[in-house]
Amino acid sequence: MADIVNLRQARKQKARDDKAQTASRNRALHGRTKAEKERDRLIADKSERFVAGHHREKPTRPDDR
Repeated sequence: MADIVNLRQARKQKARDDKAQTASRNRALHGRTKAEKERDRLIADKSERFVAGHHREKPTRPDDR
């Protein structure tokens, strides 16, 4: 026979598991040191400047003003 499951307890356990998973994601995302955040910000700025520096300007026609 199948195991009997108390739906109230199963629902509460699922909520606890979801909350623990969200907390784990938040710790990974926000639980960083100031130096790590600064390093990531500098890397993002550097890559943004690199891409911006390689954009080509569209040639303008003399009749477009």
